[in-house]
Amino acid sequence: MFETASLSSSPPANSFFPKNKIRVLLLENIHANAVNSFKREDFQVESLKEALSEEELKEKIKGVHVLGIRSKTKVTKAVLNEANRLLCIGCFCIGTDQVDLDAAETLGIPVFNSPFSNTRSVAELILAEIISLSRRLPDKIREMHSGTWDKSAKNCHEIRGKTLGIVGYGHIGSQLSVMAEAMGMKVLFFDIISKLSLGNARSCDGLESLLRESDFVTLHVPKTAQTHNMITEKEIAMMKKGSYLLNASRGTVVQISALAAALKSEHLAGAAIDVYPSEPEGNINDWKCELQGLSNVIMTPHIGGSTEEAQLAIGVEVADKLIKLVNTGNTLTAVNFPAIDLPFTNEGTHRILNIHKNVPGVLKGINSLLAENNVVAQILSTHKSIGYIILDIEKETSQSLKKEMSALPASLKTRILS
Repeated sequence: MFETASLSSSPPANSFFPKNKIRVLLLENIHANAVNSFKREDFQVESLKEALSEEELKEKIKGVHVLGIRSKTKVTKAVLNEANRLLCIGCFCIGTDQVDLDAAETLGIPVFNSPFSNTRSVAELILAEIISLSRRLPDKIREMHSGTWDKSAKNCHEIRGKTLGIVGYGHIGSQLSVMAEAMGMKVLFFDIISKLSLGNARSCDGLESLLRESDFVTLHVPKTAQTHNMITEKEIAMMKKGSYLLNASRGTVVQISALAAALKSEHLAGAAIDVYPSEPEGNINDWKCELQGLSNVIMTPHIGGSTEEAQLAIGVEVADKLIKLVNTGNTLTAVNFPAIDLPFTNEGTHRILNIHKNVPGVLKGINSLLAENNVVAQILSTHKSIGYIILDIEKETSQSLKKEMSALPASLKTRILS
């Protein structure tokens, strides 16, 4: 059963679960502004710099109401089964594949992320890498550090007039499109969803045509079964000889062995890779990859969105979503949950939040209870296996209704806000 929580920063005397009892666990050095946002709500906040292993998190998560993570922490079904108080999870990053979303949904735990806040940071990194690869800066920098002075224009080019192929024309891809065109590049894009092109960018009918026409190919797709090994030896062979491949999306999208072979054979003139099929959970000094030591290759440790500006924006956005969930039940941007909100404007009411299994007959049971009460406002929605209802009810009957809703066979969690 959900514990109860108050809406106000200073809970009234009849508050059932004061906000200063809400426990927040933040992992992986989440930005200080997020920490401060939770503290301003009078929540108990514990912030750790590192990720935790599954066994460590299984123990640490007991009694935690709000969990905040970045990309390294894995929130598995086994971890969620130990989360006896968990109200919500915030992924302070774009992706959510580090969380077992289905298990979280089944347990009535909404998951939030920040899909747009680091858009500019990633787009700028890709544009910088396109210029760096075209000028062979990785090789020039390495040579200078080793004492070699080799002033030569051979195989160094401007990006003006070159063709950039963007695979995945979402928020990052479309913003990169505008920036690249401003630099004088021609832009092609391919997306499985029909997208409005910006500027003079042109949509391609398929991936193959984009690969064959582009001087630079950059990937901005999610991790799905469809994008797993999207770029293999076959796709690389379709690319122009002397072209470049960049990936700042997901490590499972590119087959690294095929990329390494294409670089060694000089079919590709260079590459920039920020994500990898296997990434360490923390900073290490002996990480290995087939791309190491190859000519004109930029390798970065998953830092596409790692700027102070992006982390600040992510901290603000995700913390705000989690606080709204705790305070009002708002789930509008949850990735695995019914997306609903009800303006909290009714005086003299308590708010009841009920999460229940989405099974036949559940609404009959809920409606039979509501018929006996004066409901001031309500909203309900379903998502896959669960349903979620927010309702405002007169204070005099709120406690009894909460108890009755909690007792329904399909109920998973019920929480009351005063």
